[in-house]
Amino acid sequence: MLPTRRSLLAAFLAVPALPVANRAEGQEPTLPLTPACGDDEDLTPALTAGPFYKPDAPLRHELSGDAPNGKRITIAGYVLDGNCRPVADSLVEIWHADDTGAYDTRGYRLRGHQMTDKRGRWWFGTIVPALYPGRTRHYHFRVRRPGAAVLTTQLFFPNEPQNDRDRLYSPSLLLDIRDTEDGKFGRFDFVV
Repeated sequence: MLPTRRSLLAAFLAVPALPVANRAEGQEPTLPLTPACGDDEDLTPALTAGPFYKPDAPLRHELSGDAPNGKRITIAGYVLDGNCRPVADSLVEIWHADDTGAYDTRGYRLRGHQMTDKRGRWWFGTIVPALYPGRTRHYHFRVRRPGAAVLTTQLFFPNEPQNDRDRLYSPSLLLDIRDTEDGKFGRFDFVV
């Protein structure tokens, strides 16, 4: 039997903070690190915001109610600095197409923001966006840790037929996706 999105999110939230800052020399952290973590030259890559960004998205975790017919997904992760330390109070903003491939350009459907918690964690309950001409499935994100520049990027789905045809696609920006009993669960750690 598959877990639910809620149970995977609860497990993610129950894991203690990454102990990188206080760990003893040679001791391994309790969670696997993002591949780019620890190498300032390989921070999370930036990508274009695209034509559909709107400032002032509402503060919220749950977006799926904006598209009740969409396939549910919970996406979660950490915001980490270049030394693999979680960064609290980082802005994480998301926007994406709906289940028909359209963006809301008048209101704030499927748009939101939040601040990372004291352990650097973020999460959104949303839907899997549909394809639209010329693009593979993706989410847009803006991430800003306190006192730093904004990272604007996009996250992609693995094994999508359109990935190789999308000129913006990058395998370094793939979500780690798992099927659940009630949708999907995706994970990505931003290194900024």
